[in-house]
Amino acid sequence: MTRPDPRFFEALGPLGLSALAELTGASVDAGAADRPIQAAAVLASADAASVTFFSDRKLAEAAAATQAGACFVGEKDQARLPQACVALVTRAPQAAWAIAAGRLHQVKRLDPADPPRHPGALIEENVEIGHGVIIGAGAQIGAGTQIGPHAVVGPGVAIGRGCRIGAGAVIGVALIGDGVVIGPHAVIGEAGFGVTVGPKGLMDVPQLGRVIIQDNVSIGPQTCVDRGAFDDTVVGENTKIDNLVQIAHNVVIGRNCVIAGHCGLSGSAVVGDGVQMGGRVGLADHVKVGDGAQLAAASGHMQDVPAGERWAGVPARPALQFFREIAWVTRHASRRNREGEA
Repeated sequence: MTRPDPRFFEALGPLGLSALAELTGASVDAGAADRPIQAAAVLASADAASVTFFSDRKLAEAAAATQAGACFVGEKDQARLPQACVALVTRAPQAAWAIAAGRLHQVKRLDPADPPRHPGALIEENVEIGHGVIIGAGAQIGAGTQIGPHAVVGPGVAIGRGCRIGAGAVIGVALIGDGVVIGPHAVIGEAGFGVTVGPKGLMDVPQLGRVIIQDNVSIGPQTCVDRGAFDDTVVGENTKIDNLVQIAHNVVIGRNCVIAGHCGLSGSAVVGDGVQMGGRVGLADHVKVGDGAQLAAASGHMQDVPAGERWAGVPARPALQFFREIAWVTRHASRRNREGEA
């Protein structure tokens, strides 16, 4: 996605580089001060009208290849950028980008002056809408869908046919397929947990991606699925998610997965098809879980899990190794207890 989806985000630009520099405290070459910038983007998806940032040396190749018109960058890293990309020099590139992104884009919110069911929403036949439901401008709801009392469907949200949305559920910045079940008080599409250090301390980083939920997914009550930071958060078709699960920004979950209650999937984790997670499983950010893997209850995963394997423990490792270690500890603890009693 090159630009934030206009169904969900208002574009507030363009803004000249001199104005961006003044806004963020960055410095810019005077010859490029009037270049207009329309959007904020990450290195890989930025175009000539976008501003991006570079602060992680692991992304040096992406910085060298970026098509961005401008980039917030530290003084020592200016030379890594292509000649066509204007350097906005700052000590805190990500924080400066976050400030710029907040000035260039704004998530669409419900207007309190609008009627509960916005006349600009497209609602097909045989949709059941409960008491107190709010449906925003540009929302689309497919035939045969049921929406429980006091649910909120935000501007631009698309919900497919034959879905069930539970009472009090809140859905925004999301595209939802057919036959999806979302439990009461689930929250879909709110901002992910993106934080950086700004000039006055911690600050939120604007979250400009979406949530994509494919056909026949079930999501339990009080589960949260955050929208992407820039790329999308995706839940694959026929995946079943229990109550009280946290799915962070940019997570990608495959098809036919089972995720039990109280699991937590950190940002940018990738889960393959047919994965099974017991209750209270935790995935660290950017961890990849291969197809068909089984993750034991209460296990904590800080490294990738190969396809088809069963892992357990904290930190998690192959289940056979984990249980052998537990057995060894148990035997030695029992021996010491007997020796102490003797």
